[in-house]
Amino acid sequence: MSNEIYLDNSATTALCDEAKAAMSAVMHDVYGNPSSLHSVGLAAEKIVSEARSEVLASLGVRGDARQLIFCGSGSEANNLALIGTYTAKKHRAGARVIITAGEHSSIEASAAYLETLGADVVRLSTKSGEIDMDELRAALTPETVLLSTMLVNNETGALYPVGEMFKTAKALCPDILCHCDAVQGYTKVKFTPKSIGADLVSVSAHKIHGPKGVAALYVSPEVLKRRALVPVIHGGQQENGLRAGTENTIGIAGFGAAAKVAMQHQGEITAQLANVSGHLLNRLATDPSLAEIRVNRPKSAVWHIINITLPNIKSETMLHFLSGKGIFVSSGSACSSHAKSVSRALSAFGISDKEADCSLRISLSRYNTIEDADKLCDALAEGISALIRIK
Repeated sequence: MSNEIYLDNSATTALCDEAKAAMSAVMHDVYGNPSSLHSVGLAAEKIVSEARSEVLASLGVRGDARQLIFCGSGSEANNLALIGTYTAKKHRAGARVIITAGEHSSIEASAAYLETLGADVVRLSTKSGEIDMDELRAALTPETVLLSTMLVNNETGALYPVGEMFKTAKALCPDILCHCDAVQGYTKVKFTPKSIGADLVSVSAHKIHGPKGVAALYVSPEVLKRRALVPVIHGGQQENGLRAGTENTIGIAGFGAAAKVAMQHQGEITAQLANVSGHLLNRLATDPSLAEIRVNRPKSAVWHIINITLPNIKSETMLHFLSGKGIFVSSGSACSSHAKSVSRALSAFGISDKEADCSLRISLSRYNTIEDADKLCDALAEGISALIRIK
């Protein structure tokens, strides 16, 4: 394992030591149901409460614990944000919901479901990873009830102007709710719900070296006051009545620990990502053996996600070639890797179907090094000279 180079961190990340320790302690000593009133249950409830505070603190939020709802995944948090807000009120047919064309499948699928309920869904273009603010303004009609956009595109690394989008939306539609899918930018991009004007924010543990199977939805005090959110999973009254089901205490403990360490070391982690990414981008731009590779880099982009298009070599072919050398990248979002259709995010970016079929995503974590980047570049150069090209 020590010789493997893992560069698919947008799909999932390795557990950090702090998360492992927190989860191990709960597995060994805390087995109660957080909803039980006896001492065994209260011990579990304390773990959940402490982790909730840590995740809220990582979002720059202090105070009301009701503002964070633990969920089973980022996809669930996104479903709750869109479906839970839209169905909380009785909207007239044609109430408008705005998303972007390159959203994560959980947002796109939720929006498609809202269309079956009569919603008018508008998908903003994201050509070259940019948002056209004039297009957004034109889409904001008096019938618009919800705007949802990701902070960072999970396939292109585009960093969207979420704060500007939400400010514009609220100026034109004062009652609109604004949701940000921050899963790919969480702890890597500095923001708070207040700084971007978000009413709801989705985050996930396994993108920040926490465990899979746990995520959260931040809910603003205004949404709680307006009762503008209803559950999509019905049952008990866990999570302030907004997400039924016994809390995943072990996973939540790991989430809290991962969030705490990520924020404690955010500056040095950002510097490490920038250093490795900058070196990788420089080699891709200057190494003659890599000259045929095109980097699909938005003007505004994060350091930890880089998308490239190979010279008529199928991404799956190169992926297996690299895997054989112990280097692991992705041919797209892990949530859509088994789909037969071309990536919507890449299509919305302006990449043709053929080019998308030859594109790879490289995503870094704080554990990656410049040596990892060099080994990847060397392997890509070898693959370019050796692999069969499509016509």
